[in-house]
Amino acid sequence: MNIFITGGTGFVGREVVGQLLAAGHRVTCLARSGPDSRLGRHENLRFHHGDITVPDSLGDGLDGCEAVIHLVGIIREFPRRGITFTHLHTEATNNIIAATRKAGIRRFIHMSANGAREQGGTAYHHTKWAAEQALRASGLDWTIFRPSLIYGPEDQFVNMLVGLIRKLPLVPVIGNGRYRMSPVAVEDVAAGFVRALQQPSSIGQIYHCGGPQSLSYDEILDLVGRALGRGRVVKLHQPLSLMKPVVAMLDSIPAFPITRVQLAMLVEGNEVDPSEWARAFEIEPKNFFAAISSYLKD
Repeated sequence: MNIFITGGTGFVGREVVGQLLAAGHRVTCLARSGPDSRLGRHENLRFHHGDITVPDSLGDGLDGCEAVIHLVGIIREFPRRGITFTHLHTEATNNIIAATRKAGIRRFIHMSANGAREQGGTAYHHTKWAAEQALRASGLDWTIFRPSLIYGPEDQFVNMLVGLIRKLPLVPVIGNGRYRMSPVAVEDVAAGFVRALQQPSSIGQIYHCGGPQSLSYDEILDLVGRALGRGRVVKLHQPLSLMKPVVAMLDSIPAFPITRVQLAMLVEGNEVDPSEWARAFEIEPKNFFAAISSYLKD
């Protein structure tokens, strides 16, 4: 198939593009700066210069394509640069939906997030939900994926923990560290997107993507420590009631490692039941410790 992909140069996108090409698909990747060397060169890969936030720039990039995979998303806002959840989640999704319909393409596969909902949660969750609603009302043949925490050799989260464990004798933890997640390997998430292209039964379905284990933040730290050969990580738990005002005060400083929205999402937890997703796409989700041990070393 001829596939148009947004967010193809990102962490998840690079894995999706790689698996699409390995499966014999032809890929057009939307890119603001032209070809991205991280994707390498391939006879079935081309780049369309454009910006998802500028509808007119999508132009003829979708011509000849048979499906769209939409991966664009952010986890942190930079309002002064025009980078907001509303702009990059909701408005960007509306833009690519409109371009998809204009090009006469029916199939649309969308990256959302676990916890997306209209009420409660954060602006991240609300805008992800609004994007989903726009897609449901589009008349397209859609499939939506809602992953938990995605990890892999080039991720931000696990690599951030690795940095803390290597540098600090005591690793700071906000709150009690018991909030839970279902870490899922980037390879497994990408496999779902690629296989959905050939499965009409996935049209109109929402799938939660997660690993086989529900792990607390403290447990994840210890497993990363073990993978590094450090054993159990010594932790310094910081009361949530004290950290919330600190995070709020430093929220707008780009160098500060966590925002109010990210803190709210962290302590809310990010667990999923991956059984339906795993069964539908014949995926055996990777064990977190085994997977990170294959590429982490001290």
